[in-house]
Amino acid sequence: MSRRRGEASTPRKRNKKGQEKASTRRFRPRQTWPPGAVPRRRGGSREGDSNGAWRAAAPRSGPVMESKAAARTLPSAGRLSGAARRSRGPLFGRAHGRFGQGSAGGPLPPCSQENADPQKTAFLLRKQWTLYSVTPLYRFSSANLKEYARLLGAFIAAEKQKGLAVEVGVDLDIKVTFSSLPDLRGSDQDQAAMLVQLSSRSSVSPKNSEEKLMWSGWFCCVSGDDLSENVPEDFTCLPLFLANGAESYVAIVGSWFQKTFDCRFCRLAISPLNLTWMAAMWTGCKVEKNASATELVFSVPCLPQPLDISYAIHPEDAKALWDTVQKTPGEITQEEVDLFMDCLYSHFHRHFKIHLSATKLVKVSTAIASAHCDGIIKFLQSKYLIGVLMLLTELAISQIQ
Repeated sequence: MSRRRGEASTPRKRNKKGQEKASTRRFRPRQTWPPGAVPRRRGGSREGDSNGAWRAAAPRSGPVMESKAAARTLPSAGRLSGAARRSRGPLFGRAHGRFGQGSAGGPLPPCSQENADPQKTAFLLRKQWTLYSVTPLYRFSSANLKEYARLLGAFIAAEKQKGLAVEVGVDLDIKVTFSSLPDLRGSDQDQAAMLVQLSSRSSVSPKNSEEKLMWSGWFCCVSGDDLSENVPEDFTCLPLFLANGAESYVAIVGSWFQKTFDCRFCRLAISPLNLTWMAAMWTGCKVEKNASATELVFSVPCLPQPLDISYAIHPEDAKALWDTVQKTPGEITQEEVDLFMDCLYSHFHRHFKIHLSATKLVKVSTAIASAHCDGIIKFLQSKYLIGVLMLLTELAISQIQ
């Protein structure tokens, strides 16, 4: 794998076959979440509150929003055309039918999990997951998950003896569990997702007492064929890592994975441009009638105090707007995404006299999922879980490459 521009050259390791191994780098997770959450007013007025943040809901009276495109009522889909790839570069250029039917080139892998057991992935929904990208794992084997759990448990115990216990003053017995999630794959070529869980039980509690889940993290690769085909045979590609729990556990678990499999973890952020694509794709998905509103959160720059603007659109209005914008069913272009956002900006300016194009999009919330620019994701619909993971996997691969 080529190193990124500006990155210093480091010596490469070689195994007995003469193949290069990924260089070992010290794992230091970075926390980029802002130090304080900005409270937002949940009313529908334009007036500011004492915290310097306000919320505006799009009025539903009159026409939905203007668009020069012809009106269409076909469902939205997530396959990107060649025009989109030329206008956006590599990101999302390898998409294959994320949320709907494919183009004339033939049928594409389904985006929903109709054949999967929703109970096995239900615990992934409605939780806040922090995103990381991970370089390929060297000599990892899914057949040795029990041994890996034993080794990681021993590593955590050793860290506690060094005075690096996660919860100071509490003597906990930490149990490590590795398990496979074979349903979270986009194709047969993808490696099955792997779940790592840390459970605790106080040393003074009875042995038969219930264990408490302290932390969860999981690796996955959904439609990551481009990366898998370009790495040596001894490497396993699980480029996307999602963690729920204290960041100190991410540091300990990530350090063990780095030492054991010669990999590297990096926080995965989501750019405002990619957030606009997510807003357009997720808006076009079919959801139940009682779906939550589509909400866009913008940050106003160059102010002494932080100011967020929350823009809420009724899901039916947002879907109707997208249907008028999308020209070709099964494909999405950069021009369509820009037109979709421009219509929302014009509608907002007409009612509130504020140019949202001068702000920064930091969060997108729909009935499908919510995503923050700092790399925070929340899955809300199990039906579209695979489709969302396709987008995130591609973002992780682009950061590695």
